[in-house]
Amino acid sequence: MIDINTISSLTADAEAFRQKVIDAGIQGKLTEQLPEDGTAQELFEQIQEEKARLVKEGKIKKQQPLPPIKPEEIPFEIPRNWMWVRLGDIFDHNTGKALNTSDKEGSLLEYITTSNVYWDHFELNGLKSMYFRDDEIEKCTIKKGDLLICEGGDIGRSAIWPYEQEMRIQNHLHKLRSFKTEINVKYYFYMMWSYKNSGLINGRGIGLQGFSSKRIHSLIVPLPPLTEQQRIAERIEEILSVQQDLQNSLESYTSDVSAMKSKVIDAGIQGKLTEQLPEDGTAQELFEQIQEEKTRLVKEGKIKKQKPLPPIKPEEIPFEIPENWMWVRLGEIGNWSAGATPSRSNPDYYNGNIPWIKTGELNDDYIIDSDEYISDAALQECSVRLNPVGSVLIAMYGATIGKTGILDIEATTNQACCACIPFLIDNKYLFYFLIGNKQRFLDKSHGGAQPNISKDIIVNSSFPLPPLAEQQRIAERIEEILSVFFRSVNRRRDNYDFTSSKT
Repeated sequence: MIDINTISSLTADAEAFRQKVIDAGIQGKLTEQLPEDGTAQELFEQIQEEKARLVKEGKIKKQQPLPPIKPEEIPFEIPRNWMWVRLGDIFDHNTGKALNTSDKEGSLLEYITTSNVYWDHFELNGLKSMYFRDDEIEKCTIKKGDLLICEGGDIGRSAIWPYEQEMRIQNHLHKLRSFKTEINVKYYFYMMWSYKNSGLINGRGIGLQGFSSKRIHSLIVPLPPLTEQQRIAERIEEILSVQQDLQNSLESYTSDVSAMKSKVIDAGIQGKLTEQLPEDGTAQELFEQIQEEKTRLVKEGKIKKQKPLPPIKPEEIPFEIPENWMWVRLGEIGNWSAGATPSRSNPDYYNGNIPWIKTGELNDDYIIDSDEYISDAALQECSVRLNPVGSVLIAMYGATIGKTGILDIEATTNQACCACIPFLIDNKYLFYFLIGNKQRFLDKSHGGAQPNISKDIIVNSSFPLPPLAEQQRIAERIEEILSVFFRSVNRRRDNYDFTSSKT
């Protein structure tokens, strides 16, 4: 059976993959440590010299020494030529100005706040303005290359200001500007992303959580040599770019194959994929055989006698079919029955050995197992029916309405599943018909938040009946065509190995 979920298996894990790549990068696992890079200790000493120069020139204030880093603070191992430092050792940082509507001193200037900052980008529509005094402007102004970190809201959310135009910030944003201009700010953006998604950054405080200046100042971070910082940032971006390209490709393929699957099934159940062969006989002959089979089963007490269904009206016919086919109602080609839920208050009804299928287990594929089992007592005493292998199921309620499945096991169902035991009908042909006509059933559904289709709606729906041999050829042809597309997608997917550090 063709399962479209195989196409999107990588896209579902995209965020987990992104996390692994970034974590590996900031821990030094994506790059080599080269002797010519020097050491983090040498870089750290250069940064301290630069800080001393800025203090001497009056451009920054002298800071109090930060406490030594304790072993229990270290979250992961780093290469030998790196070192652990506190963020305040390598970045000058401050927050912006608190909004005060009564303060009218200075120049009226636009500013941004946490609502404008997203991971790795900014949304700058509808900026507001407030007054900034001359002595506030320099402190509250960000420049290209500054790293901004949210103190509140999504705590730790970060982005690098990419614009030549300078901007002011409100007090819930932290501006980080490296003491040494060569520091790779992108590396530390990825570090913030990793810390946030690894749970290493959490809000503090009562009522309002926040990421205070003191906490940012004392946050311990890895310091690689400058050139390795650059290689790490480039390597992360290279891998994530390839991963995003593949994800986009897979999503496009998923959409294309979904549309192709629908077109192929539609063509099949309309008789456009197969020849109509004289030796197949006619649908009318098959229909008469079905009526004889139903009569036999009623006589043997295996099914109940059904009331005749009304003739099909012209307005119920959705498309043309070949001359040797005929329109019938679904209730005329099988024994349809909904299941039931045995009373939960009776523990004897559960934990047995009889599969009990619910709508969430229908996924337009074969059903080979069940999430839950009921007992022989439930089968005997409750309104459940044991459906044989080959029965076709359709979901009648809720979010899964119209989902189908073919039983590869004997199983019962709950009341939200309608099961069909076909009479002289190829179950795969019926299965593909139900998939192709899901929208027709949805259009007939009723109810509010939980739409549903009844058994009556199903059994009264029109059904194109080909001769049995052609039904089998149609199902085989549908699977043959679809398998070509899935093989193509899987080959493209298998050409990529994201578990390797080399893409």
